[in-house]
Amino acid sequence: MVVTERDCKARLVPAGQVSTIPEGEFVTITQELGGNYTIMWRGNMYRIDGTDADAIGRKAMVLDFPSPEDGKIDEKQIWEALETIYDPEIPINLVSLGLIYRVAVDQQKKSVFVEMTLTAPGCGMGPVLVGDVEYRVAMVPNVDSVHVELVFDPPWSREMMSEEAQLEAGLFF
Repeated sequence: MVVTERDCKARLVPAGQVSTIPEGEFVTITQELGGNYTIMWRGNMYRIDGTDADAIGRKAMVLDFPSPEDGKIDEKQIWEALETIYDPEIPINLVSLGLIYRVAVDQQKKSVFVEMTLTAPGCGMGPVLVGDVEYRVAMVPNVDSVHVELVFDPPWSREMMSEEAQLEAGLFF
């Protein structure tokens, strides 16, 4: 059990609803995976982003992207941000898992559209993962809005994973 050291945003699991856990609250860390933390607070399970880990006495993940001089969104930085997001049950990032199908940048609107899927259509963590993508992609310079669409066609399969991810998950023979 730890005490929050500052107010901290957290997402209710599995609904994904954002709440603020106030400073000085007792929370129990139940899982640390992919740089994110699953905690119990007031009888509910929440997920704290690794960039807010200092609120629970852990080292915060720092995402630092240089701001392009032309004021545009750098799509490479979007992909770098996506590579920092891990599946809550498999410690492999969403890009390596093959869950990100498409990224589209609208420079005029300063918006990013991400089309992604889940490892299973009934995955209860879908809202949490969508929230993770929205949160991390919004950290990229010049991004004003992020829209994530969950799609299930084509259905995800392990063949969509990178070879490295398959090796890490023990699925590559």
